Amino acid sequence: MGNDIIPDLEICPLVHSVLRQKLTKEAALFVGLLFVGFVLMPLSIYLVGQNLFGAYGGQGYDDFFGTLSAKIRAGETVAWLFVLSPYLLWQTLRLTAFGWRLASKSGR
Repeated sequence: MGNDIIPDLEICPLVHSVLRQKLTKEAALFVGLLFVGFVLMPLSIYLVGQNLFGAYGGQGYDDFFGTLSAKIRAGETVAWLFVLSPYLLWQTLRLTAFGWRLASKSGR
C-alpha cells in the first residue's frame, strides 16, 4: 500500500503521462532557451558590437566566443547569468503572469 498523499504511478497512469508531458515540454523549453543564450545572443552581441564600435580587440568571433565559453567553464557568475538569462526572463514572465491571475481571482 502506497502513501495516501502521493498516489502510486501504477495506479494513476494519467498522472504519470501528464507529468512526463509537462517535464518534456519544460526540458525542451530550457534547451531551446539555452541555445538562444549560448549561441544566438553572443553572435548577435558580437555583430552589433562590431558594427557600432568597430573590430573586436581579439581575433574575431572565434576569440570572442572562446573567451565567453572559457568564462562559463571557469564558473564565472556573470557569464552563467548571461547564458541563462533567456530562460530566467521567461520564468520571471511566467511568475508575473501567475501572480496577476492569482491577484485578479482574489480581488473579485
